[in-house]
Amino acid sequence: MQKKVITLITFFIFFSILGSTFLFYKLWLNLENKKLIDKKRSCPQKLKTCPDGSVIYNSEPDCQLILCPGEKEGILISSPKRSEKIKSPLKIEGQARGFWFFEGEFIAELYDDNKKLLGKTILRAKDNWMTENFVPFEGELIFSQPSTNSGILRFLSSNPSGLPEHQKIFQISIQFEKNYRKVFLYYYNPQKDLDENGNIKCSEAGLVKVEKYIPISKTPIKDTIEILLRGKENLSQEEIEKGITTEFPLEGLKLKSVNLKPEGLLFLEFEDPLNKTSGGSCRVKILWSQIEATAKQFPEVKKVQFLPEYLFQP
Repeated sequence: MQKKVITLITFFIFFSILGSTFLFYKLWLNLENKKLIDKKRSCPQKLKTCPDGSVIYNSEPDCQLILCPGEKEGILISSPKRSEKIKSPLKIEGQARGFWFFEGEFIAELYDDNKKLLGKTILRAKDNWMTENFVPFEGELIFSQPSTNSGILRFLSSNPSGLPEHQKIFQISIQFEKNYRKVFLYYYNPQKDLDENGNIKCSEAGLVKVEKYIPISKTPIKDTIEILLRGKENLSQEEIEKGITTEFPLEGLKLKSVNLKPEGLLFLEFEDPLNKTSGGSCRVKILWSQIEATAKQFPEVKKVQFLPEYLFQP
């Protein structure tokens, strides 16, 4: 009888302890859930849209908003957008802190996934760049045909010191829009235009064609000539080192209209408010030869006429 009483007391004590432990655990769990609920109430979810179109949320546990892409490096890209498929020419816009610039400029380079450089351009500040604040910038990048569907757009800060530790780099992934056609831009190499005495002949013998890819459109002749008029920015460093050059772009010169007649006569109308198409006969001949050769690559063009007629005259 005494053993039964002891056994019952033992079971009672055991289950009392077990029940108390469970009760305390439940109370602790409820308390932790309440803390979590209170924390969420004191840290409401926030979000903001970045210049590139991406959306970011506040982070846990400190409720701070995560930085936009490039914000830590001091650069924010608004064009191209994050999910945008790009084509040439590519409009690049954004903001960068003043330390990215030197003389109001820095560089953008475009590569495909095979690490082939497709093109590069200068990005220029739209406001006073001598500040630590963000400064708006813009530029346009003309690039050659990519061999892959995606690539990298890389931004390189100006670094007049040349020291690696002062070089800032930021890059974004991009997708290409593949609707291009191959065209040729005609430039000039004086070393290919020499007579037997080493004198420049100022002839078409010095013209050199440079391969480019442009978006397919309904106005390929106009598009190609407008790209030609942008001049040296279309030339790679390798082409420049080979002696290929041009006087384009000419300040103020703009192509107003393109009119191709059924018989193959192409009228090109320009604006030249600063008279930049005039000058010596050698210079003028090279300039109009570049435009004429670029236009005549299109088989439907038989002859080129400039308007007004006083343009490209010695």
